[in-house]
Amino acid sequence: MGKLPPSFRNSFPITALLKNPPSPLPQQSPSLTPPASQPRHVPSSKKSSSSKRKQLKTDRTSDSNSMVFNSPSLSDAKKTFNSIIVSSPAQHLDIRFHNAILQSFSQVSTPQDSLAFFHHMTKTHPSFIPNRSTYNILLSHSCKCPSDSDLSLLHNTLDLMAHNGFPPDQSSVDLVVRSLCSVGREDKAVELVKEFSLKHSPPDSFTYNFFIRHLSKTRVLSSVYSLIEDLQNTVNLKPDLVTYTILIDSVCRSKNLREATRLLGVLRESGFKPDCFLYNTIMKGYCMLDSGNEVIGVYKKMMEDGVEPDLVTYNTLIYGLSKAGRVSESRKFLRVMAEMGHFPDAVTYTSLMNGMCRKGDALGALELLEEMEQKGCSPNSCTYNTLLHGLGKSRFLDKAVELYEMMKSSGMKLETASYATFVRALCRADRVAEAYGVFDYAVESKSLTDVAAYSALESSLKWLKKTREQRTEL
Repeated sequence: MGKLPPSFRNSFPITALLKNPPSPLPQQSPSLTPPASQPRHVPSSKKSSSSKRKQLKTDRTSDSNSMVFNSPSLSDAKKTFNSIIVSSPAQHLDIRFHNAILQSFSQVSTPQDSLAFFHHMTKTHPSFIPNRSTYNILLSHSCKCPSDSDLSLLHNTLDLMAHNGFPPDQSSVDLVVRSLCSVGREDKAVELVKEFSLKHSPPDSFTYNFFIRHLSKTRVLSSVYSLIEDLQNTVNLKPDLVTYTILIDSVCRSKNLREATRLLGVLRESGFKPDCFLYNTIMKGYCMLDSGNEVIGVYKKMMEDGVEPDLVTYNTLIYGLSKAGRVSESRKFLRVMAEMGHFPDAVTYTSLMNGMCRKGDALGALELLEEMEQKGCSPNSCTYNTLLHGLGKSRFLDKAVELYEMMKSSGMKLETASYATFVRALCRADRVAEAYGVFDYAVESKSLTDVAAYSALESSLKWLKKTREQRTEL
């Protein structure tokens, strides 16, 4: 119940399928998975020849969609490609087909063999003219070779691209950065960003901010700051509003609100004005610390700066105040947000119920559920779990059972905290059979794993057994 609700949190496509292969299909090599047998549609004699050609083309495409390489053998791949070339009309083998077959083989082979297969394709079928997407397949694959410690294979691919009229551009930078980061080679990505910026093309803001976001999750913040400064001094890559928002979000998640305040000052000095999203981010950070005064302070500062709050702002504000125990104050913002054109939703009401239950006013939270429904706002699973947890903890067991039956009839899943509290309350009331029923539902509905569900039930049963033994001794 203490976590932030989920609603508060904030290249090119490569297909692995072969498209437009020839028809009839050549003898398949073991390196390819043969297409599943499909009934052929026999065109009616009344159909025109153009309709027949269209149908045949559809059949070819359908057959190709299940052809993928399974073997990493380069020789098998060459044989398969040769057989397709020999038995197929040239007009059926377009650039999409060549890119798809190269991508398919690249997924199971080494980068070296993929490059060798590429050279074989261009030599065997001279009409195949690679485009940037073709080279990007090789580029992406070369980034993920763990043995290429000095990135020589990657540089060979880049040289090949430049030699054939496709010098690395911003899309290439983006592909390289994302590919290297996906395999944990951030240090190499840093090197490549600097090299690309000096020799070819600097990354655009999307790639730059993706990189900063990734590094802020995998490195200590001081090293990220050093990289930002280094890129700014060496290749004139400067952080923007999104960059500062990423950094502030990172320090807020680590509960370092002092650093978030410092970064906010740096942001202003750099000529940027905080937006609604940034203020919401800082407000969430204070919510994690249960700092109600600071939450209100961020809201007031936001209004002073002329930034209009949105629904997330009010939901965060109400959540933060409720979590800090200032429920009556948070309820006042229901009226304020409505006056501003933002009507309370399930997140708003659930946050209030959460705060009321934490203060022991579970019945008041239950009344708020009625008010919520009367105003046309439908509660969700999180709402019911919050109430079930509160009612179970406050020992309003009959009300909790009624609510549980409603959840069960609607097929709602139980959350770990509400399930454990409810089962514990049932066992303490010596209603063991009902506790077992709740356990069965939790497992059947896949709300919890069998182990987690039984663990909570077992601990409650042990408590009950111990209590009974103590009563017997007395």
